Amino acid sequence: MQIIVRDNNVDQALKALKKKMQREGIFREMKLRDHYEKPSVKRARERAEGVRRTRKLARKRAQREGLLAAPKNRVR
Repeated sequence: MQIIVRDNNVDQALKALKKKMQREGIFREMKLRDHYEKPSVKRARERAEGVRRTRKLARKRAQREGLLAAPKNRVR
């Protein structure tokens, strides 16, 4: 992974690095590897992640086909 520092702006480079690491999932993996995870717990977590991913894809597909209303954009 490589980040280019422009005009000695280290803060901006750090922000870009963190964003890139977040996208790659490095922070989540570091958190998971922090402590030992029993194989049964790991299987259950991975199965739950798969179910969540499948439901999300099905929801997006249904929205695209017009079967579900698109989510409302919240104003923050």
